[in-house]
Amino acid sequence: MGAEHLTYYPMIISGGTRVDYYTPTERNVLNSIALLEQAQRSLNEDLTDLAPSNEAVVETVADDRQALSRRVFVVHGHDEGAREAIARFLQKLGFEPVILHEQANRGRTVIEKIEGNRDVGFAVVLLTPDDQGCVKGGAPEPRARQNVLLELGYFLGYLGRDKVCALKRGQVEIPSDFAGVVWTQMNDEGWKQALSRELQDAGFEIDWNKVMRG
Repeated sequence: MGAEHLTYYPMIISGGTRVDYYTPTERNVLNSIALLEQAQRSLNEDLTDLAPSNEAVVETVADDRQALSRRVFVVHGHDEGAREAIARFLQKLGFEPVILHEQANRGRTVIEKIEGNRDVGFAVVLLTPDDQGCVKGGAPEPRARQNVLLELGYFLGYLGRDKVCALKRGQVEIPSDFAGVVWTQMNDEGWKQALSRELQDAGFEIDWNKVMRG
């Protein structure tokens, strides 16, 4: 009997006897309720089976880490020597450095070129003393170029702080919003080990033999 079967029995009076139709109708209603409750339990069990297990979530996270893009965006100013040193080192470790001016323009603005090449797993930002600036009435101090600071903020927001490494070369004023964040000096060979550690902590596999060979 289906849950929708709620037929009312007609009242028939024969020989002065009243036929009871209430009881069988009540029985039908109770049967329908029982069937609907059983269907609800079955549906809940099916939904439970479809829910991802904790193991599945862990496997998904592991797959995401393995699928990290080895393309690394290199943000730089006018120091071409430092830029090329970073690019060559990344290539040695099996990464693909993405340098904006080497990418096709295709009629795009600078920010459109950045957005078109942001399919990267990491960003290295090179802060070099290319410009000078100061507060009103103050003494000019070495600063990184404005495009470098803009792109630093862009990738901090897009990738997250754990996937952005700032390398500082020379005396450079650090933006106030970035103050307190650890950056790496690029005045000696130690920057290679420091950058490699940042890449490894971000989930990338690093061949430390290649790092030590520099």
